[in-house]
Amino acid sequence: MRTQCVGKVGATSLAAVAAVGFLATAAVQAQIEAKEGAALNERVPEIQNRIAGDYSRLESLYKHFHQHPELSLQEVQTSARLTKELREIGFEVTPNVGGHGIVGVLKNGDGPTVLVRTDMDALPVVEQTGLTYASKQHARDKNGNDVGVMHACGHDMHMTCWVGTARVLAGMRDRWHGTLLFIGQPAEEIGAGARMMLDDGLFKRFPKPDYGLALHCDSRSAHGHVTYSDGLALANVDSVDITVRGKGGHGSAPQMAIDPIVIAARIILDLQTIVSRETNPTDPAVVTVGSIHGGTKHNIIPNEVKLQLTVRTTKDAVRMHTLEAIERIAKAAAVAARAPEPIVKVDPGEFTPALVNDAALTRKTIPALKEVLGADNVQERPPIMGGEDFSRYGRQGIPIFMYFLGTFPPERIAEAKKEGGRPIPSLHSDLYYPVPEPSIKTGVLTMSVAVLNLVGK
Repeated sequence: MRTQCVGKVGATSLAAVAAVGFLATAAVQAQIEAKEGAALNERVPEIQNRIAGDYSRLESLYKHFHQHPELSLQEVQTSARLTKELREIGFEVTPNVGGHGIVGVLKNGDGPTVLVRTDMDALPVVEQTGLTYASKQHARDKNGNDVGVMHACGHDMHMTCWVGTARVLAGMRDRWHGTLLFIGQPAEEIGAGARMMLDDGLFKRFPKPDYGLALHCDSRSAHGHVTYSDGLALANVDSVDITVRGKGGHGSAPQMAIDPIVIAARIILDLQTIVSRETNPTDPAVVTVGSIHGGTKHNIIPNEVKLQLTVRTTKDAVRMHTLEAIERIAKAAAVAARAPEPIVKVDPGEFTPALVNDAALTRKTIPALKEVLGADNVQERPPIMGGEDFSRYGRQGIPIFMYFLGTFPPERIAEAKKEGGRPIPSLHSDLYYPVPEPSIKTGVLTMSVAVLNLVGK
């Protein structure tokens, strides 16, 4: 009994010591975080002053990018302008990394290496915003078609905030130590740019970062606000092309032909059962046929019909099942119609893996953003089925964090939420554009703070 009694006392004493140690550690951690917060607060006025002094230049730069968009893989002039901007700031810049990609390096003593990425490419969209600085650009797409070109996804805002952040940080070298790796990435809209830069030795020719940061415009939240996801943020994206083959003939004698338009219609309807009947309802998935082309005239049954699909998933297992099911359904429809086997192609070059924000980096960054914007202006959001190839840098073992920048006037957001209210244009709409002020200021402020929170003295 005595031994047991001593054991209990000893255990109690050890528990008490452990509890005291835990409280002491927590107290020390709280003191460290308080000091970091205080140091950050001291830097914020300087950042804001620098942004205010640069603002007219940044807004002009934004309007330049908006008026002169370039399609994916054609970002020649955009890349040249970003190279010029970084070199004037003092970065060592290497152009033509992975196509028209650029890499800027600014070393400032020992410390972490932080990657900050912007994308550069625009979309084949004819702008309808009516802005005085609206794009009137046209270009040839990869198929040789003449198309309008527009920054309908906010990459013009991304580039402007990226340059603004580089200017702020270069002017505050006495406040941080480490290495900045600023990359201008091509071809994000086709999911190829990150892979191209990595394949060209991005993390072999240049310092491999300890952290990676990026922002993206959000048409659904007000300027002055940012949103984020802790963990999964964006989906896997695949592009699938199906060529449905038949046997051409006269429209008045369908029995003499094998109609690929009817087969294509069957395939399109059956594809919807992949999500509704083959996928666990708790696992998000989207199969959308975005393009269908077949035939030339009312009374001609064509030889083939072409379908283009976008496929969105959040889990790799669901992705593989969905892609297999698409091919299975297409082939089964052909067998049922006695048609030649269809051609089903999944373009690996346009695959974009799901974007997962690093939990530790997210939880380190969000308090800093709340400190400068106010807690009510920094909100968590659920994952969405969009895609972003910024995810590929995370798959290289680098902690990454992407957040979303509000770009619309609050009164327009409020109006859209009312019954019968005018809806907000979505990203990729020919009516979407980010409001320059204060979107630029918020973007530069938050990204500067996010970087200094990692490399600040």
